[in-house]
Amino acid sequence: MTLNSRQLDELKRVLTKRREALESETHADAAKAREDVFSETVGPVGDTAAEAAADLISDIENAELSRDLQELREIDAALARMSDGSYGTCIDCGEEIDPERLRREPAAARCFACQSVHEKTFIQPGKATL
Repeated sequence: MTLNSRQLDELKRVLTKRREALESETHADAAKAREDVFSETVGPVGDTAAEAAADLISDIENAELSRDLQELREIDAALARMSDGSYGTCIDCGEEIDPERLRREPAAARCFACQSVHEKTFIQPGKATL
């Protein structure tokens, strides 16, 4: 079942709204990261536990920023596919992506089957490799 123009417009609106929210959030997070001073987080004495906690906080903030930037890239790619007419077509097998999948995950680039294979084939962030 191919998406009609009303459905495409709605998905584009959802993607654009999410993109704007992510863009605002990433700008705020980047500004906060620039303002954060390691010595203020650790304190004037700076013991190893405080340094470890500051490093952990920094790592978490960087991971969140990386995740948000990846989502922005996926949204931009979906909007580009909408512009060139390939939105809704799986980038791996070329089959149509189920419209219900697109409603739930508007930036989806793969059909459910190909996405499952992709996730099983490639190492996901945060998973042990040993």
